[in-house]
Amino acid sequence: MPDTTPDPSREPWENGWAPDTSRAPGTRRLWLAGGLAIATVITCVMAVAVMDTGADRDAKASQEPSSAETVPGLISFASPSVKKAAPPGGKSGMSSTRPSTSAEPQENGSPSAARSAKPSKSPGSHPGSTGKPKPSATWRSVESVNYPDRYWHVSGGYVKLDPLGGSESRQDSTFKLVKGLADSSCYSFATQDGGYLRHRSFLLRDERDDGSALFRQDATFCPRASAYSGAVMLESVNYPGRFLRHQNFQLKLDPFQNSSLYLADSAFRLVGPVA
Repeated sequence: MPDTTPDPSREPWENGWAPDTSRAPGTRRLWLAGGLAIATVITCVMAVAVMDTGADRDAKASQEPSSAETVPGLISFASPSVKKAAPPGGKSGMSSTRPSTSAEPQENGSPSAARSAKPSKSPGSHPGSTGKPKPSATWRSVESVNYPDRYWHVSGGYVKLDPLGGSESRQDSTFKLVKGLADSSCYSFATQDGGYLRHRSFLLRDERDDGSALFRQDATFCPRASAYSGAVMLESVNYPGRFLRHQNFQLKLDPFQNSSLYLADSAFRLVGPVA
């Protein structure tokens, strides 16, 4: 292979070397310049795109209302506030213990029967309203409303609800109705042997007056309106809210109950003497 390296000390025409004409002069430089130009163009395009994206984001952010602002006519998409559950309406369970009419026992399966048995006046009302029998020194027998063939009867020192028997039984079923020993607007029941009917341990008994204030109170009962025509309920003076009622044919003081059975058991008619 001939040596094509020119001798620098000699001119080209002297050493026989000639330049290579198969390649265009400056090709390498053109490639480098072209690559640099393309890289510059790409960089500029990317920079412009990034700037446009940021400007668009800022413009949108400036147009959207903030969650703290209220814009009329627009719906805010801010996070909804958590609403507290309202306390249940109505009063607390401690405020009322009186049963409703719908929960009361009913006679003959009819709600109207239970309502008709409800007294027209509350048991704690003041005595002395019109239409009630006035206490007087009169002999009376006490008849049950729901057992009309049975009467108050003193037996073994206690008062029971018994059917009428012989003459002795009829005398023990007749009482002298007098003004109340502790309240003249109420009743006391004197017996044939000079005693009085009084409650003790909430049972009705026949006992002698010991002269104490407690005895006078225990022997005084105030008439209250009854759900039954011609009948009364008898409330204790010293135990308001407790009424005389029969249970298992025994006379006793029981707290008021808004039930048809209680209203019938505590209703009595003061009738003429059976003795």
